[in-house]
Amino acid sequence: MQKLGEIVVTSGIVGIPLLLFSIVAIALVVERIIFWTRVMRRQDQVINAALNLYRDQPELAIEKLERNLDLPISRIFLQAITLEDGEPEEFALAIDGATQAEIPVLKRFNNIFDTIVTMAPLLGLLGTVLGLIQSFSALNLGDVGGTKTAGVTSGISEALVSTAFGLVVALGTLFFANTFRGLYLRQLALIQERSAQLELLHRRHLKHNQEANYATTQSR
Repeated sequence: MQKLGEIVVTSGIVGIPLLLFSIVAIALVVERIIFWTRVMRRQDQVINAALNLYRDQPELAIEKLERNLDLPISRIFLQAITLEDGEPEEFALAIDGATQAEIPVLKRFNNIFDTIVTMAPLLGLLGTVLGLIQSFSALNLGDVGGTKTAGVTSGISEALVSTAFGLVVALGTLFFANTFRGLYLRQLALIQERSAQLELLHRRHLKHNQEANYATTQSR
């Protein structure tokens, strides 16, 4: 196995941008792994507790959500719950608006991943073309086996290594990009499911309050 430095050098001029792409991809993948690990580990417990508290003690539910504002679904719920006497339509609009605001957070870096996946193989192909050009320019039919053979070998090596380097960067990035895209879709479905539960609880609160107000009015 060649060392990374040797691969970059052998890849020629495209080795540097491919190395930068790989470093950027690794850094962003690590950030997304940390983000999704935190979300998936804690959100079910937090939201279940918040929904249970909201049934009888909305104030405690708000406190629970405020202590977990690093979770997107907590911020969405808090935006809706803090509405004062919001009608069901207003409550639903608050959830939809907060969800739309969180989508860029959930899809963060997707465009960068797509760019790397698209450009890395093209850079590898460019390295292949440049390597072949170098090989043909060094080729001399009258000097087969002579001193210029090293230039041909170097060009072919650059062509093959740059192609492989570009494909490795693209395939690795594509794997993680698709994984994060799947987590995003699952999260969106979870937000919709839990938001429906919250809206149902809110409607029950409104109905209970209206009945209590009606009873108070009648008693007078």
